[in-house]
Amino acid sequence: MTPANGFPAPDRPISAADRLVIALDVPDLREALALAARIGPEVLWYKVGLELFSAAGPEAVRALVGEGRRVFLDLKLHDIPTTVARAARQGARLGAELIDLHTAAGEEAMRAAALAVREAEPEEGKRPKLLGVTVLTSAQRLDPGADRLDPAGLVRAAAARAEAARAAGLDGVVAPAAALEEIRARCGAGFPVLTPGIRPAGAARADQRWTATPAEALRAGARWLVVGRPVTGAPEPARAAAAILEEIARAAGEAEA
Repeated sequence: MTPANGFPAPDRPISAADRLVIALDVPDLREALALAARIGPEVLWYKVGLELFSAAGPEAVRALVGEGRRVFLDLKLHDIPTTVARAARQGARLGAELIDLHTAAGEEAMRAAALAVREAEPEEGKRPKLLGVTVLTSAQRLDPGADRLDPAGLVRAAAARAEAARAAGLDGVVAPAAALEEIRARCGAGFPVLTPGIRPAGAARADQRWTATPAEALRAGARWLVVGRPVTGAPEPARAAAAILEEIARAAGEAEA
């Protein structure tokens, strides 16, 4: 059976909890752990990004993994191939299950990172997935001085970078929902995509230009959905997360019907 979003049905259904990633974009580890505790065990995945990693370092990943959380290490690694590969290997050894690097680092860096992660041998014996960042959800230009991105330009750029990531051996990509249809066309239905910029219907876009609701992203074929401020900035984060989980479950059911 092939669901309406174009992806083949997995061996077992993907739960809403295994799709939602909460972005812990907070200034210290104590606040991050307190926030995860307030949200509760219904959410499995948490993102450790530049702000939290700059404040707490590797301990941010270790602490969340130690509490049974699944971690997406979102540092968008972008450097020379050797440095990117070594950083990716260290992220794998910390226990992160998703790690991203920027596709703009180039083919050699992507291939080196993919090899390094395969050789990291995490204690659990399962290799993390390495994702290539295509286009930032706040992007207006790909490079300084380049033309401003319109929707068509975003799609072309993200899909081309996804194709390069797949060819270099990465496990998936990070891309806006608007680009998912073209990414599937170029990379195949089984190439997983993590989609940031997810906002419940009616929520403000803030500093992100390329946003989508959970239903829109799932219909487009997203595997993971990253949500930040609509949950972490809510008066009751657990209730906000539960509402999004319900929305994801409902939308996933409709897509697979």
